Amino acid sequence: MSEREALQGFLDKWRAQWPEWAVAEVFVPEAQRECVQAWLALHDELNEAAWGGEDPRPGEAKLGWWAEELEGWSRGIRRHPLGLVLQKQPAPWGKLAACLPALHASRVHPPELEAALLALQPVAEALAGVARQLFDAAVPAPARNIEVSLLAERVLRSTGRATLQDDADSRAWARSLLMQWPRPRHGSRPGRIHAAIVRGRLQHFVHGKPPVLSRFKTLALAWRAARG
Repeated sequence: MSEREALQGFLDKWRAQWPEWAVAEVFVPEAQRECVQAWLALHDELNEAAWGGEDPRPGEAKLGWWAEELEGWSRGIRRHPLGLVLQKQPAPWGKLAACLPALHASRVHPPELEAALLALQPVAEALAGVARQLFDAAVPAPARNIEVSLLAERVLRSTGRATLQDDADSRAWARSLLMQWPRPRHGSRPGRIHAAIVRGRLQHFVHGKPPVLSRFKTLALAWRAARG
């Protein structure tokens, strides 16, 4: 398998998880679309390592591998196919690598929502810094916006494999997140669009609807997010 074929496999995996982007990407400049897909695919790979599976140890090892990989990107070295698109971008990959232990620690919810958000602050700041460089954003996304979006993605990943009590707890967290979700005024356009899709999915979860958004709903959310 060629590097390009391996890269396409990861992009296809991401697109299968986020089919809304087939509609939403119309609001992203065509020249940026492959980079957007690769960046969000990396985002998903890190989240899956942090939060996926019943046993946290394989994910911890995988995040350790990713930390080495991202450090390598900052030195011009790459192994993962996503690096074919991302590594050549002058982004602060080392800072993202350094915060991956905090991402793994977020696997366990603190009892208070504010504590959970604060624990993700270094991750949010690192993600905002990379996205700003990748997509030439004038102002990075506020860390709080990304913290809320990350916790929302964690909640959404837990659905479908939780007990009834866990599901009820997740819905309570989801409602709390929605109540204080900041409007995504700043940051990159792809980041704002992704956050809008995540928020839309979380609203569906709270109301017991299917998680994937309709084409019309996606179009409306993406249009508003793209405007900023």
